[in-house]
Amino acid sequence: MNPFSSPGRVAAEVKPRVLIVDDEPAIRELLVMTLRRMNIDCLEAETLEQALARLQAASSKNAEPIHLCLTDMRLPDGSGMEVIRFIQQSCPGVPVAMITAHGNMEMAIEALKAGAFDFLNKPIELPVLRTLVTSALRLQEPVLPAQGPQLLGVSQAMEQLRRTAGKLARSQAPVYLSGESGTGKERVARLIHHLGPRADQPFIAVNCGAIPADLVESELFGHRKGSFTGAMQNKAGLFQAAQGGTLFLDEVADLPLEMQVKLLRAIQEKAVRPVGAQQEEAVDVRILSASHQDLAEQVQRGRFREDLFYRIHVIQLHLPPLRERTDDIPILTDHFITKLCAEMQIPPLSLTTAARQALATWPYPGNVRELENILERALTLCEGSVLDVGDLYLQRSVKTATPASMAQAFDFDQVQALGLEAYLEALECEILREGLKRAEQNKTAAARLLGISFRTLRYRLKKLGLEN
Repeated sequence: MNPFSSPGRVAAEVKPRVLIVDDEPAIRELLVMTLRRMNIDCLEAETLEQALARLQAASSKNAEPIHLCLTDMRLPDGSGMEVIRFIQQSCPGVPVAMITAHGNMEMAIEALKAGAFDFLNKPIELPVLRTLVTSALRLQEPVLPAQGPQLLGVSQAMEQLRRTAGKLARSQAPVYLSGESGTGKERVARLIHHLGPRADQPFIAVNCGAIPADLVESELFGHRKGSFTGAMQNKAGLFQAAQGGTLFLDEVADLPLEMQVKLLRAIQEKAVRPVGAQQEEAVDVRILSASHQDLAEQVQRGRFREDLFYRIHVIQLHLPPLRERTDDIPILTDHFITKLCAEMQIPPLSLTTAARQALATWPYPGNVRELENILERALTLCEGSVLDVGDLYLQRSVKTATPASMAQAFDFDQVQALGLEAYLEALECEILREGLKRAEQNKTAAARLLGISFRTLRYRLKKLGLEN
């Protein structure tokens, strides 16, 4: 479908125009033939000089605009990177895709970092080309108000985060979301998806740390009937489920090393091979990923592949902890109280000045998620119509610990009586039980609260005899 067509006015529809920059006549001819069959007008340029002249002319007043640029990396008188930089400076509303030699991911990543919408590998696969062009042209459609994820807050950090998310939505570049647990990484990922050309396609989120190691490949790529014990029928993976949309890999640092190799190939080749299948299947998904761990540090420790790190880390977006944007606490507090009261079907409760002051000064090691949990607990246990400081039970929340404060807290006489190993095991049991209690026995949520992976939690529970 031509995104520029107007219902009821087919004869007068405005065709999109694409600038093709390549010094190989055969490549230009292939691209022109394909795009014209999509009812798209084409302009051609053989050199960097010609390309910049056409872009300059199209940006002048009353000129017919260019809606997309496809440029080769190598040009007789320069580089496609210069085309990207010119577009970013002079006509930033025009998406540009880089055409690179097959396997030259370094150039593709450089182009994405410079602001390219996406990239194409030579030899060009026509289905991939059509998908890319359709997605890019949809950026030119008018943005209609729609209900979607919101980032609440008035702080400068949140204003900047909203602006950055809007810019990232216009690209297909992989984005890595960093930040502490509870800062809202999945919400930001959903916002980037919602603001982009894939908004009406699936958004699939997966917690990589919650999938057992022996099932990760099947979950991500799918499997064929009989490929392993228990595979009773064909099953599509999460990549296939996200076809045309966005795949959000949360806690990506928890993926096993052997799976990281296969994920890297899937991202680079834009294709996956289901377990037990002979052929790869083409997939069109945008990859967003996140982790509360320091991914660069994991690379240095040999726990995360460096090549995959650079592939998913094309653009990093850091989410600030709640303690660094305290201006947002009152807004978030009112939002959660309104939401929770509606869910509990109770009249809206108000907070005393002292309670608001206590919330404003709390360090929130668990960030926004902790604020919501504090308020949910308070609303559940409060018997009146007003929440006071005592209703918040802040003294029972986990406080930010320092080595000095921890050293003062332990009982050395018990260490001597039990021995260090037994004492540490008893302490770990107590911490794990408390984590499960706070998460209402949900192990995935407990692992998140404790800042460890789901597999690590299961291992420790089993080791300490706490596994149900």
